Amino acid sequence: MEETVEDPPTSAVLLDHCYFSQVIFNSVEKFYVPGGDVTCYYTLTQEFIPRRKDWIGIFRVGWKTTREYYTFMWVTSPSDLNRELAKKQEVKFKAYYLPKDDEYYQFCYVDQDGVVRGASIPFQFRPENEEDILVVTTQEELETLKSATQKLEEKVKAQKDSWEAELLQLKEQNQKMSSENKKMGVRVEELQAQLSKQEKEMAKLVQGDQDKTEQLERLNEEKSQLLLTLTQQREHQKKLEQRVEVMKQEETAALKKQQAFTDENSGLSKKLSENKIMYNALQREKERLERENDLLKKENNRLLSYMGLDFDSLSYQVPTADQGGAGRNPALVYGNPYSGIQESSAPSLLAARKCPTCKSDFADDILDPALEPQHPQPLCLNCPICGKTFPAKDKQIFEDHVYCHSL
Repeated sequence: MEETVEDPPTSAVLLDHCYFSQVIFNSVEKFYVPGGDVTCYYTLTQEFIPRRKDWIGIFRVGWKTTREYYTFMWVTSPSDLNRELAKKQEVKFKAYYLPKDDEYYQFCYVDQDGVVRGASIPFQFRPENEEDILVVTTQEELETLKSATQKLEEKVKAQKDSWEAELLQLKEQNQKMSSENKKMGVRVEELQAQLSKQEKEMAKLVQGDQDKTEQLERLNEEKSQLLLTLTQQREHQKKLEQRVEVMKQEETAALKKQQAFTDENSGLSKKLSENKIMYNALQREKERLERENDLLKKENNRLLSYMGLDFDSLSYQVPTADQGGAGRNPALVYGNPYSGIQESSAPSLLAARKCPTCKSDFADDILDPALEPQHPQPLCLNCPICGKTFPAKDKQIFEDHVYCHSL
């Protein structure tokens, strides 16, 4: 459908006040496949004269006023009304402007006053399926029933008018001939009996027409109930789809969170492995240093034993980095065991050589011959520093031992 600037003329006229038989729609399909243009064929009767602002709209079944159209197209007025009235007219609706759902719709011809002049049978916009045969059959039966009812009403009305005219005529004749033709009374009674019989038949026909109308109304109610149920099922399906979408989003978020935890766990495991490798390396280094330390301790004890010193009896101070670091031997793990002894605390050999009796000093290991009788040779020698005792015969070892205290 092409875009139009102005809206079509509408009104609040209800269906009961419309003249649906003045425009007849032809070749209306039961359904139209979505995605294609739709051509609407219609015929104008002799009782209707089209005008410039007439239009054809597509209405959803159940509409109340002409304002409820879904889309519309302006109609083209015939150039020669007398020649083209009986011919088919047509308008084409573009696929872009047609409904996209599968509800029931119908064509309606609306004049420029907003009055409906014709309406088509209902149809749908949907693909073809196996139920089309059943739907077509039901719609055809409804149309046939409606057409038969309309023809029956017209026939009953015409017959009733004819009977009423005949009855009036008979009454007039009876009044004129009552005085002179009594025999006609029997005929009149017969006619009245016949008339009564015909009235009864007419009443039966009217009752049958009412039954058919009630049946049609019941079918319409069932159709409305089915449409309502279908709408509810669609809403329920839409809610289920929304719920499934939410669950998918929650599942995606949970998977992302799980992946983050997995990545973090992998990082921590890698870091733990690195720390374990570093710990093992440090543990091996510590064991190696402890073994070297034990070897150095054994070597140090051996040297001290060789020099006649007791490692536990040595009193020395471990030099700090500022005091003895420059002169410290880097090959000794515990340093020089004699480097902490103060020189002032280690007396010289001269100071250490004193007589145990008179406390006289010996110089250069030479005793005064005059003092020799007064100073007999001692049986043992005691270290003045650590107090260790040496035999007198081991004089050289004693002197080396005392000299080591001064190193």
